[in-house]
Amino acid sequence: MANHKATKKDVRQAAKRRERNKYYGKTTRNAIRDLKASADEKTYGESLPSVISMIDKLAKRGVIHKNKASNLKSKLSKKAKATA
Repeated sequence: MANHKATKKDVRQAAKRRERNKYYGKTTRNAIRDLKASADEKTYGESLPSVISMIDKLAKRGVIHKNKASNLKSKLSKKAKATA
């Protein structure tokens, strides 16, 4: 365990950030899963921008790598064009 005051604070901050990142990551993964499961192309087209926005925010926050975000958006957009 940490002995210095600043190190103890850093451990607390890291735990808080980890929980927040897990929440945002899981929420986005659920949104992607729900988007892929939706068979209706109208619903898919309406919810696609919000899911892409969530993915961009994850990349901006550093939860996922920017290339992973780009790959996810590309796959979702490709599916949207295939259904249209």
